[in-house]
Amino acid sequence: MKKKYFILSILSGLLFGLSWPTYGFIFLIFISLVPLLIIEDDLRNKSTFKIFSYSFISFFMWNSITSFWLLNSTVFGGIFAIVLYSTLMSIVILLFSKISKKLNSKLGFIFLVTSWIVFEKFNLSWEFSWPSLLIGNSFSDSHKLIQWYEYTGVLGGTLWVLVVNILFFRAYKAFKRTNQYNIKSISLGLITIAIPIIISLFIYKNYEGTENQVNISIIQPNIDPYTEKYGRTNLEILDEFTNTIENNNIDNSLIITPETYFSESPGYELDSFFDTLFYQKLDSFLDDRNSQIISGIQFYKIYNSLKTKTSTSNFIRNNTWVDVYNSSFINSEKKQVYHKSKLVVGVENLPYKKILEPILGNILLDFGGTVMTRATQPYRTVYESESNNYVAPIICYELMYGEFVGEYVRNGAEALAILTNEGWWGDSQGHKQLLSYSKLRSIEFRKSIIRSANTGVSAIISQRGDIVTSIPYNKKGIINDTINLSKKITFYAKYGDYIFRISLFFFLIISLFFFAKKK
Repeated sequence: MKKKYFILSILSGLLFGLSWPTYGFIFLIFISLVPLLIIEDDLRNKSTFKIFSYSFISFFMWNSITSFWLLNSTVFGGIFAIVLYSTLMSIVILLFSKISKKLNSKLGFIFLVTSWIVFEKFNLSWEFSWPSLLIGNSFSDSHKLIQWYEYTGVLGGTLWVLVVNILFFRAYKAFKRTNQYNIKSISLGLITIAIPIIISLFIYKNYEGTENQVNISIIQPNIDPYTEKYGRTNLEILDEFTNTIENNNIDNSLIITPETYFSESPGYELDSFFDTLFYQKLDSFLDDRNSQIISGIQFYKIYNSLKTKTSTSNFIRNNTWVDVYNSSFINSEKKQVYHKSKLVVGVENLPYKKILEPILGNILLDFGGTVMTRATQPYRTVYESESNNYVAPIICYELMYGEFVGEYVRNGAEALAILTNEGWWGDSQGHKQLLSYSKLRSIEFRKSIIRSANTGVSAIISQRGDIVTSIPYNKKGIINDTINLSKKITFYAKYGDYIFRISLFFFLIISLFFFAKKK
C-alpha cells in the first residue's frame, strides 16, 4: 500500500469516528469523506481493488470506533457487524468510482449521494439491519442543530453531510489545480453548513410544545441482566414493584417499567395472560392507586399442528411449535399487548429464517443470543390509557428506526415510551448512544419521550430533544414528573423517508444510463 493513501484512509476513518456521539466533535463529519474522495480521484483510472481496499480501511476504523461496545455482549456478533458494514460501505464508494469513470464526475457525485441514501434505507429494511451508523445519526448529541429533522428525518442529515463533503472536496481539487485557495468554493461549503444550523436554532428557540399533560413515573430497577435479572419469578418481581410504588407514594400516574421487567421464563401464555393471578393482583393494586402501568414482559403461544403454526414458530418436538414474544402490556379495559417487531439480529431472530434454518437448524448464530427466534406483529399498537391518553410502546432497538416509529404516530400516539434493557454492553458507548439517538425521534415527531431502562439511563426527553431529567447508569431510581402530550403530525411523520424515494429515482436513472452507455 502507498503510504500517502494509507494515511488518508486512516484519516477518513478517524474523522468519522471522532465526530460520532457521544464523545465526538460533530463538525469533523463535514470533512470526514474528503480524504477518501481524494484517494478515489487519484486511483480512479488505476486500480479498482485499491479503491475498495482503502475504503474498507476507512470504514472499518469508523465502524470499530463507534460500535466496539458490541463486543461486550458478543465478540463474534460485533466483529461480524463491523466487517459486514465496512464491506457494504466500501462497495458504495467502488460503484461511485465506476460511475464517475464511465460517465462524468458530476453524475458520479449525484450517484454517490443517492446511492449512499439508498444504502442507508436498505440497511434499515433488511434482516441484517444495523442502523446505528446512519450518517444523520451523528447529530443526536447536537440536537439544537437539526431541529429541521421534523421535515426530513435522519436521511436529511445524511444528505446534508454528503453534499458538504463534496463541496469541500471540490475546493481541494480547485486548490490542487491552481495552487491557490478558492475562496468561492470554500465559502459555498461553509454557507451550506451555516444555513441549516441558523434555521434550526431559530426553530429551537421559538418552539412551543405544551399541550395536555400527564403524570408519569419511570422505574429503573438496575438489575444485572447476566447474573440477576432472569432468576426470579414474576410474583417476586411484583412484590418488589408494589413496595417501590408504596414507598414512593405514587398514585394517579402512568408508570413505565423496562423491557422484560417481568422476566420470568418462558413468560405467560399469550391468550390467557389477563386471567392469571399475577395480572389480577397487579391490576387490583394499581386500580386502588388510580394508576396504570406500561411494562415489558415475555409471552409465548403454542401450536400443535403444522397447519396452525406461524412462519416465526420454533420447533420444539413432534407436533409442537411455539412462538416466543418480547412484549409489553398496559393494564386497561382494552387489555392491550404489543410485541416487539424490530428484532436484534442474532440475539432475537435468525435472519432469513426460511433459508438459513434448514441449514443451521433451530439455533441462532452465536451473536450472544438465544436458541429461539422472536415473533413479531405487522402493525404498531398505540396504548390508550384510562384518561384517554395515547402512548406508543417502543421496545429497545425499535427506537433506531425513524419511519417505523412514525407508524405509531400516525396511529395516534401523543407520546413515545421507550422500554429498554441496555445492561448487556456494560458501561460503554452502547447505552449512551441509544439514549442520544432517542432525541432524534423526539424531534422528528415532536413527541415527549418517556425512557425506562433496566440498566442504562432512564430519562424524560422533551419535544425539542432536551433531556429534562434522567437517572444515571448503574443507579436504581424513580422519576416522578409530568410530560407534554401532542397530537401533532409532523411533515416527516406524514411522508416518511421521501428523501430515499427521490434518491432511488436518481439512483436508478443513473444506473440505467451507466449500463446503456457504450464504453
